[in-house]
Amino acid sequence: MVSAILYVEGGGDSKSLRTACRKGFRKFIENAGAGVGASKIVACGSRGNAYRDFRTAIRDSTDALLLVDAEGPVTAQGAWQHLRANDNWERPTTATDGQCHLMVQSMESWFLAHVDALVSYYGQDFSAGALPANPNIELVPKEDVLAGLNRAARNTKKGGYKKGPDSYEILERLDPARVRSGSLFAERFIQALSSQG
Repeated sequence: MVSAILYVEGGGDSKSLRTACRKGFRKFIENAGAGVGASKIVACGSRGNAYRDFRTAIRDSTDALLLVDAEGPVTAQGAWQHLRANDNWERPTTATDGQCHLMVQSMESWFLAHVDALVSYYGQDFSAGALPANPNIELVPKEDVLAGLNRAARNTKKGGYKKGPDSYEILERLDPARVRSGSLFAERFIQALSSQG
């Protein structure tokens, strides 16, 4: 299989945020040593848009990968089963299990695997102790992750965590090895990218 196009949730409706989203994911993927795995990254905005764009690409016989937030714990056997149970999304008939990937429970969950990246981004007033302490980052509820990030960053010059403006700059700073060791789904995603090309 040649390098795939990655359809990722993120970037909202803003051109600048979509650019930041693509840049953040590109840097994370390159730092993971899987830079050739995605020839192009498409920041689709919403989860629904990412799924729609992925389905169109698959229908047009494009080699593609889908990456979206799980939005909760994953109890199903795989990514497609989780999306079917929680979002009523069907796996396109030409798509494989290896083309669908989840950030569990959200992209911000990955940040908990590399707290030093958060400290580096926010500076000395970042309160790492306010973050959820569960080492199994995939079990921390999304709401707890976001609330913890906001509490930890509240006294910094940035005044809290802002999804979008902060997200992708932090993503660029993450050590993918730490994320992979803290998240089975992140490991699966990087392995899939590494097998491309």
